[in-house]
Amino acid sequence: MGALYMGNKPVLKVDSKVSIVMEQMLRLLHTCGLPVEDVDFINSDGKTMNKLLLEGNPRMTLFTGSSRVAEKLAGDLRGRIKLEDAGFDWKILGPDVHQEDYIAWVCDQDAYACSGQKCSAQSLLFMHEVSHIGHFENLVYDLAERRKLADLTIGPVLTVSIFLCNVQESSVISHCIQNTRISYLRYLGQTALGGRPLEDHSIPPIYGAIKPTAVYVPLEEIMKEKNYELVTKEIFGPFQEVIGKSVNGTTYAGLRARTTGAPRITGKFGPAGDPRGAGIGTPEAIRLVWSCHREIIYDIGPVPQHWEIPPST
Repeated sequence: MGALYMGNKPVLKVDSKVSIVMEQMLRLLHTCGLPVEDVDFINSDGKTMNKLLLEGNPRMTLFTGSSRVAEKLAGDLRGRIKLEDAGFDWKILGPDVHQEDYIAWVCDQDAYACSGQKCSAQSLLFMHEVSHIGHFENLVYDLAERRKLADLTIGPVLTVSIFLCNVQESSVISHCIQNTRISYLRYLGQTALGGRPLEDHSIPPIYGAIKPTAVYVPLEEIMKEKNYELVTKEIFGPFQEVIGKSVNGTTYAGLRARTTGAPRITGKFGPAGDPRGAGIGTPEAIRLVWSCHREIIYDIGPVPQHWEIPPST
């Protein structure tokens, strides 16, 4: 939408698993009055889209995805790219946490709304050791247990499949199994929170169907080299890790701080300190990505009366 607001004609390409969703979004926009010729929509694999970018030589590309592909595109497009890749979000609960019911609800929304399929999903929750961890865990557990497939408060995960190659286990469950090899790790809550497939459904196996999941990881364990990469791996689904004994470009602060439905998106979602960092949503962010600085300097006079050509300088 930002590209359209600035008068551009964008070519839109999304992950093939969610292309049907974006197609319906475009049809909604057409129904609301968007001229059909204003946006081109392409379904393809990554290599085909890369070839299109190289041959089409676009003035600007906004990319959301892995840092590996982002670095390749930055070279291919000679820097004409903005990156929105800061999708691993965390929340920090200090020693003065109060109104635990509200904060637990915000954590539940940030981690599990839309089944965790959002770049603003809460992936890590840091809890200070004096923040009544046991009580707060039970609140998070009870809220997550309310989510049911029947009312779509939990649902299919489009980008994480049930089966991985020949391994007959969910990729999320596989991630949980690897996590449980970390010392002192446990599932969150009174009993295990998640880590299991949804039951009694007809979701195709190409998609994920997993219960809201949280695992508790001691801070000293996450800092070990053998564990760090595993714990900080982003799962685009209803999965988070809770880090005990602890105090991107956008920081949400305050008692009501939330990554989902924040009152004003500041627009900075790219990597902090990187001039390629992109923004979305706000006028400033839209100008940053989809326009460029232009300046007209006026000097309209008037010319003084009786002006004469001066000596050369």
